[in-house]
Amino acid sequence: MRTFVHTSHPARVIFGPGTVGELAEEVRRLGGSRVLLLSSPPLADASARVRDALGGLLAAEFDGAAMHTPSEVTEAALAVLREAGADCLVSVGGGSTTGLSKALALRTDLPQVVVPTTYAGSEVTPVLGETRDGHKVTRSSAAILPETVVYDVDLTLSLPLPMSITSGVNAMAHAVEALYSADADPVTDRRALDAISLIARALPRLAADPADQEARTDLLQAAWLAGTCLATVGMGLHHKLCHTLGGSFGLPHAETHTVILPHAMAFNAPAAPDAMRRIARALDVPDAPSGVYDLITSLGGPTSLRDLRMPESELARAAGLAVATPYPNPRELTAENVEGLLADAWHGRRPRESDTTDATTARLTHQVVASFAQASDARVRTLLTALVRHLHTFVSEQDVTETEWQYAIDFLTRTGEVCGPTRQEFVLLSDVLGVSSAVDLLTNSRTPDTTPSAVLGPFYVEGPPEAEHGSDISGGLPGTPLWVDVRITDTAGAPVKDAVVDVWQSNEDGFYDVQLPELDGPVLRARLRSDAEGRLTFWSILPSEYPIPQDGPVGQMLAAVGRHPYRAPHLHFMIAALGHRRLVTQLFVAGGSYLDSDTVFGVKDQLVVDFAPQAGPTPDGRSLDGEWRRLDHVFRIAPLTD
Repeated sequence: MRTFVHTSHPARVIFGPGTVGELAEEVRRLGGSRVLLLSSPPLADASARVRDALGGLLAAEFDGAAMHTPSEVTEAALAVLREAGADCLVSVGGGSTTGLSKALALRTDLPQVVVPTTYAGSEVTPVLGETRDGHKVTRSSAAILPETVVYDVDLTLSLPLPMSITSGVNAMAHAVEALYSADADPVTDRRALDAISLIARALPRLAADPADQEARTDLLQAAWLAGTCLATVGMGLHHKLCHTLGGSFGLPHAETHTVILPHAMAFNAPAAPDAMRRIARALDVPDAPSGVYDLITSLGGPTSLRDLRMPESELARAAGLAVATPYPNPRELTAENVEGLLADAWHGRRPRESDTTDATTARLTHQVVASFAQASDARVRTLLTALVRHLHTFVSEQDVTETEWQYAIDFLTRTGEVCGPTRQEFVLLSDVLGVSSAVDLLTNSRTPDTTPSAVLGPFYVEGPPEAEHGSDISGGLPGTPLWVDVRITDTAGAPVKDAVVDVWQSNEDGFYDVQLPELDGPVLRARLRSDAEGRLTFWSILPSEYPIPQDGPVGQMLAAVGRHPYRAPHLHFMIAALGHRRLVTQLFVAGGSYLDSDTVFGVKDQLVVDFAPQAGPTPDGRSLDGEWRRLDHVFRIAPLTD
């Protein structure tokens, strides 16, 4: 049984384009009146926009932020802060300026407002990594966590593409390691998978168009999600290696994350198969480590430590430093196996794809989906792709055996064999599985001002006999007489003339005419047309609850799972009028049986209506002894333009 502890770190997040305009208000909200603005020379344009937004609140600036937060840079900034009498910190930039802000806040307890221009994610963490004498030391404290983060998408539009790629992969690394962290929890898992999926889809769009604001928005949102993962759970080997390579060997931060990530994933994959499976699914690739490597390669990102000028002769020392202090990681760490990882990363080798059953199945799915790439109809391609993914996932998750799959094939074969001109077993199968009702809801819920739709059912027959108003469609079958008086209007209440209305129903024993071969011709079904007032009338009999056919595969399936086969009593209508959407619906008898357990899930509350008991004279003067019923109803249909 899974157990976990989840800690949420309080932080205020303001997200969107142009949000830098809210900086002054945020500073005042935190009680600040004299701001120290932190940045670095490459951020001159962003700094100018922040400076303008702060206005008279700006007391001083420090533009010397550096990678890995060297302690000597922090001391220099601290001197500027004290001289200016600053009471609030505002930083603009990536992880370097955020790190400097955190280092100053730790020493002064001043409030922070961070304005990220990259996708590092560290802005929402209470973690600080500082470098002193060539060693990077990481610490965590509530005093380190910035009070407010202002994510302004506009400030990321000028981030160069190479930096955008490495910064995005850096954010992905936080999410990846969160999924196999010893502290993992369901909330963080969901955020991590969302972040990975967003990054994997946004980076190729950004590579195609660096000015794509939607892609930038997705990446910035992913950075926030990934940063919350970094803040919530402990990281493993990947982050330790990157801190070691950055702090002790001076390697660039985001580029190092980009090179190391696929190899750290491949290293841990045997000990974290479930995490890798979920990551692969989020990436839409068969194998997670090689999938990340391929993504980086396709984007032109760095793939080797050699290209980052890491000396090959220093790999053993780096491995030793990375394992010198114990920390949680899915796979046991030794200097030797970590050195092997670094060697692969130094040479830029593509991680070998896993040969597990899950990975092999994922590759099969990927191959099948790829075979649809040339489909000329985009919708066909989308539907087939989704269908294959869902089917393959179902087979894998349920560990379906050959015997079970053959039974399923035989079931579908028998379903087809039962079908004919007067019986549609596949429609029945769709009905009892609730698929027909689901499609109906998705298709027809977009016109809320109309009469609700309902499933067509398996007993509709094209071209029913024409009937005159006031005629009797029961064909003399026994049952409680029913007078039907309905009107067809548009959504504004105006009558719809010449609407073609098909009606059909069961007899008092629950059978449709197509189920009764002894009947001579169609009964209890007809086609009528509305008059100038949108009205039509006819006689029939009160419909009854009935069982769907139980002599075929669908009936056998219901019996196997202990479900009853009954439908609530109802009358079918199909209404078609020029210039209007077709309406297929049913009216259910209020107080009838099985309204709360209709076997095809077709009952909707708005369609349960009174079939009112009557006695005495009828509307058309027909002589009747005993009770008869009356149905009055108005159907509202939508114009095609709605």
